[in-house]
Amino acid sequence: MKLSEIKNHLKELNTIAFQLPNGNLVPSHFHVTEVGKVTKDFIDCGGKVRNETVINFQLWEANDYDHRLHPEKLVNIIELSEKIFDFDDLEIEVEYQGKETIGKFGLDFNGTNFLLTSKLTACLAEDACGIPKQKPRIRISDLGKVSSCDPNSGCC
Repeated sequence: MKLSEIKNHLKELNTIAFQLPNGNLVPSHFHVTEVGKVTKDFIDCGGKVRNETVINFQLWEANDYDHRLHPEKLVNIIELSEKIFDFDDLEIEVEYQGKETIGKFGLDFNGTNFLLTSKLTACLAEDACGIPKQKPRIRISDLGKVSSCDPNSGCC
């Protein structure tokens, strides 16, 4: 989800809820402790220089169970951040403390809740680092069903 999209959704909501990939909700007394721009400059395994920039939200929960972040307050935080950091309309990445370490998530919306979506690693230079392409799987039972070219069909 891009920054402009979350602002549009927030303007239509009365409450904010974030849902984890397992379906559980982030406790409603969460804080958004950071809104920032994160730039990552790196070289992939094929030697290509790459650059990635995202808007980062950090969600945090404390023992202040009476705390509730309202949509208009989060919009204000986002708009202040946009003015200070001159944000582009970038994708949002969300950090949230899991049981053992901080998790990084993508962000989506289902009409009610903001969905923290799982992120995956991937090789960005598969063509350069020698990863073999996965061969198509063929069932032996299907071999007789494969049509062959009849010499009289004109296809050969």
